Amino acid sequence: MSQSSSMTAIAIEGGRGPAEALKAVEIPRPVPGPGQILIKVEAAGVNRPDLVQRMGAYPPPPGAPDTLGLEVAGEVIEAAGRWKVGDRVCALLGGGGYAQYAVVDARHALPIPIGLTAVEAAGLPETVFTVFANVFEHGSLKAGETLMIHGATSGIGATAIQMAKAAGAKVIGTSRGPAKAAEALKLGCDVSVDVKAQDFAEVAKAEGGVDVILDMVGGDYFAKGLDALKTGGRIVYIAAQGGGEVALPIFRLMQKRALVTGSTLRPRDADEKARLTAAVEATVWPWIAAGKLKPVIDRTYPLAEAAKAHAALEAGEVVGKVILTL
Repeated sequence: MSQSSSMTAIAIEGGRGPAEALKAVEIPRPVPGPGQILIKVEAAGVNRPDLVQRMGAYPPPPGAPDTLGLEVAGEVIEAAGRWKVGDRVCALLGGGGYAQYAVVDARHALPIPIGLTAVEAAGLPETVFTVFANVFEHGSLKAGETLMIHGATSGIGATAIQMAKAAGAKVIGTSRGPAKAAEALKLGCDVSVDVKAQDFAEVAKAEGGVDVILDMVGGDYFAKGLDALKTGGRIVYIAAQGGGEVALPIFRLMQKRALVTGSTLRPRDADEKARLTAAVEATVWPWIAAGKLKPVIDRTYPLAEAAKAHAALEAGEVVGKVILTL
């Protein structure tokens, strides 16, 4: 394979542990189709769905690369749509970000905000799109309301804190252990709960209740979350790391006039992702320009050390985002 037609990417080669499963390989460089751009990748975000895919439980949507990676930042080298060669962009992908090059629908890319590095910009798309769609669209968070975030120091959590504060909301974050609870305050939470030592529902009620809960835990957090809600509150699910099956107390739900919803980002069709991209650019990019939102990057690894990045995320060592660099 010639240098011009091949590239290095991280493939999943059997096994479940990061070191066994993730290998750097040479594969054909992707060729953009109609309406797609080719990005020379400078940095790629590492996200929890990547870990789930590595373990065989989150297959890529039809047409997406088998390789991992849902967000990248870099330089456009083949143009389409609004983009020209040399433009610096970050983009939301269906897969294939752990590589030297990535193709993406031109409508799913955004300009790297002025003042941000490629490493910082690579930490934006997956988290910002997820928070915007779930907290602001499905959860309808408004200025003056209170948002509770489970997993406040995660990549999603760090982004959600800043976006909620930028929108004029109060934020209560939950974390496991005093160190993470302290970090959540540094990230901007108004109230931080260590769930190993405190009952988050009791803290929420003492604060007057919450309007929206962003929940990536599920399991036994559901009943307590319902207890923490104000009347008319909303629980929005984006994962269920603590269990995907819950008992639904219907009468309690009726009494609270509560809404329980949730969504995934990756399987959305191209037109819906394009709509979401435009909405994010209109609402969130001005917050970045105003200094209200900045990606929280915990650590970086070279592309070839993707296994170390997965291990760090799995170990719960991370506050904010892990980024692969090229």
